[in-house]
Amino acid sequence: MDYRARQKRLWQLLEEKRLDSLLVTHLPNVRYLCGFSGSAGVLLASPSGSTLFTDGRYTQQARAEVERARVVITRKAALAAVGERLRRDSSRASVRVGIETEHLTVGARALLGAAARGRTRFLAASGMVEQLRRTKDSEELKLMRAAARLGSQIFERVIRKVRPGIREVEIAAELEFAARRAGAEGMSFATIVAAGPRSALPHARASVQRVPRRGFMVFDFGVILDGYCSDMTRTVHVGRPDPRSRALYAAVLEAQEAGVQAVRPQAAAGDVDRAAREVLERHKLARYFTHSTGHGVGLEIHEGPRLAKGQSEKLRDGMVVTVEPGVYVSGRGGVRIEDMVLVTAGGPQILTTASKELLTL
Repeated sequence: MDYRARQKRLWQLLEEKRLDSLLVTHLPNVRYLCGFSGSAGVLLASPSGSTLFTDGRYTQQARAEVERARVVITRKAALAAVGERLRRDSSRASVRVGIETEHLTVGARALLGAAARGRTRFLAASGMVEQLRRTKDSEELKLMRAAARLGSQIFERVIRKVRPGIREVEIAAELEFAARRAGAEGMSFATIVAAGPRSALPHARASVQRVPRRGFMVFDFGVILDGYCSDMTRTVHVGRPDPRSRALYAAVLEAQEAGVQAVRPQAAAGDVDRAAREVLERHKLARYFTHSTGHGVGLEIHEGPRLAKGQSEKLRDGMVVTVEPGVYVSGRGGVRIEDMVLVTAGGPQILTTASKELLTL
């Protein structure tokens, strides 16, 4: 990863906001800027030189992973060590430090302030690194393509084992085991497998419920490769679907494809949502679509931009978003179809490779 280029872009933002440094406490942001993947650490990012503060558990890991930053192993709380560093720096001149307010608790902020004292000024600097993370570079896209492809492949293998009577949790376990065997670090989020009437629950967790002899079945899951997430949803039908079920699936597929085609540079995020929602309105199904159409994805499963009604943020070349409209009819079942889509000047590129034809089990 080109951590030097990432930090240079951050320095430009710091200059615009007249900040001397940024205290990065959100771990995905730390990883983005210097490569550290441990579960405890903070990065004091500055044009004069960045420093990662972590503890002795990560001595070897930090030295192996961290690039473009000095590593400080501390026996005290990392924020206390940062505060002491800032106190020394501010003894010579006033220091303006941006903090990720949405990722810093009140208690942590108090600890930091008590340790820093002096002429250090802490200023809100929300979303600075997240802004950079929205657009993916070539190395990130390579990992995300691989993660999306792996998710599709294990779905195509596991779906062959699904039959009436098997429990949802067993199917989820098969997906997760297959992902691990294929080299995934883990799952992007708790795997969703929901069959029959439970498919009408947009965020159902896999349960001990057994797959019925007839009805829709929703699979929503993702895998993590080298820190980068994938996200996909496919809906299948157990038993022969009746005409109403086929029509419902066809309407959601049409909406999903309309949303994909709306993904292009300079399109507003809300335009993608509207493209999908208008299709469901024509089919008189819009009232059953109860969530936004999609979101960005990368080091975290939910990143910006948010593809929802009224969102004016413009899509940019290199963003990766999901397009995932759904229809959920209580007592009957639901359908959701989701792809990861890369924004490019040449048109949307679908990273998810699994077929979207209605599969009957």
